[in-house]
Amino acid sequence: MILLDAGIFLVSGLNDANLMSNIHQNIAMNNKTTNIILIIFVFVILVMLPFFVRFGATADNVVVLAVAGITCGGCVADLEKALQAKGGIASIEVDVRGSRVIVGFDSKKIRPDEIAAIISGSGYRNKVSEVLSKEEFMAKTGMEPGIKKRYIGCAGCDRN
Repeated sequence: MILLDAGIFLVSGLNDANLMSNIHQNIAMNNKTTNIILIIFVFVILVMLPFFVRFGATADNVVVLAVAGITCGGCVADLEKALQAKGGIASIEVDVRGSRVIVGFDSKKIRPDEIAAIISGSGYRNKVSEVLSKEEFMAKTGMEPGIKKRYIGCAGCDRN
């Protein structure tokens, strides 16, 4: 037993060698526990990372669609959710004021008419305006597909 009284250690039943051995064992046990916690933390991060980071499609083409009825952030969220659920979509930009949707996609996984069908299925009339390669899009707009402009404001739909 170790008692602390006015800064004096009183040890009963243990000699200095046993006390030091017990201290080293406690330190080793704490280090082992810390290492186990660290390993579990790293493992959890590595297992969970794929669920939060979207790996997959890279845009080799861009489709620009004229879409009727996009009036607010709720419309934008609807379209983004519907398009993101489909494989092969790399980027989505919804231009509320211009009534268009620009989608970067992997042409090996999805076609422009399939993208238009997804938008129609979400309740928005649309028409493919143009299909460009990634390079053509960059030359025409000066932007890389997937670099979004920030959505600001509402054009006045009836959403709450």
